[in-house]
Amino acid sequence: MTSTTRELTRGQAVVLGAAAVAMAVVGGFGAWGTYTNAVSAFHRQATAAGVVAAGEGLTLILALIMLGRTMLNQSSPTVVRGGMWLAPLSASCIGVTIASDAREAAVYAVTPLAMSGAAEGLGFIARSIVVYTTGVDAEVMRRNADSARQLAFNRAVADGHPDKRKQKWAVRRYWRLARHVGVGDTELGAGLVDVQRVRVREGADAALASMYGTAPAATVAQKTTVDRSASATEILRARFAEMDPADAIRLARDARPDAPPTELASMLVTYGVPVDAVAVALVLGQQPPEYEVTRPDAAVAPQVRELAALNLQGAIEEAATALGEAASPRDIAEHLERNRRLVVPENHIRMALSRAAKKVEPETPAKPMEGGYA
Repeated sequence: MTSTTRELTRGQAVVLGAAAVAMAVVGGFGAWGTYTNAVSAFHRQATAAGVVAAGEGLTLILALIMLGRTMLNQSSPTVVRGGMWLAPLSASCIGVTIASDAREAAVYAVTPLAMSGAAEGLGFIARSIVVYTTGVDAEVMRRNADSARQLAFNRAVADGHPDKRKQKWAVRRYWRLARHVGVGDTELGAGLVDVQRVRVREGADAALASMYGTAPAATVAQKTTVDRSASATEILRARFAEMDPADAIRLARDARPDAPPTELASMLVTYGVPVDAVAVALVLGQQPPEYEVTRPDAAVAPQVRELAALNLQGAIEEAATALGEAASPRDIAEHLERNRRLVVPENHIRMALSRAAKKVEPETPAKPMEGGYA
């Protein structure tokens, strides 16, 4: 939201100050009148002071709270705004009860309202000053935000609630709420007036063109001009809104070449470009830092001779050696089928074992001078 900052002129400050003083005096007279009425009825000053404190005093406290929050550009809670009228109302009820006739009851009832009116007037003047100097109306923002929140909730109920009756009620409620959205928003009103002016100008152009027989000029899409009173941040936001995010990232990089991606992302978010550090790094082509790790070479593996291929005889002998001497031909056949995927009949295994048993191991030649005769 574009906000303009202005200062009060000397004349405005004098007039508003005089109005505030007059309101404070009226409120003081109302409190003094309530005090006098209570003294005449109770004949005790302490009791009268308590009545004034419960009515006008509480109103003064709530008025100061509202005044402080308004000066800080914050909306006042509903309790504070309601209490500023309920507190004098209690004093009015006390005045009605202590009056002896209808005439006194009317006077005693309206006297405390002077304090409430003065408090509301002071709060309104303070709010007007804040809105004029800052361009932001906290009360209007609060009302519009509350209306928008209720509108969104009722729209969600109307779209997805399982109860058809509640959906129908929600539709009625959000249509009633729609008329309250934007009420009191001067900036929205000014924007709508500008749009209406453009529409009227285009309509008049088309009407004159049809009357005088000339074709209307082609409508050219005009860019929205930025108010000269807008801040530099608002102008940059408007420019960045029309740019591609990648171009915005490169432009920010040219402006701040020494800034890391995190700082560039934070700066772009400030100007209304929703990017993060990862997106900035990807667009700029930055790679993460690389590290070189040096490891010692692995030890040379020992050379192993290639094992000779086993034939069926060798596979049977290997299985017999693995199972032991007590292994039967059936056990050897199951072992070969399980480990070698070989199906060998038992009689073939017996023949192979018989051939293996008949093999004569070659005698190792005796070395000279190691036993025997030379």
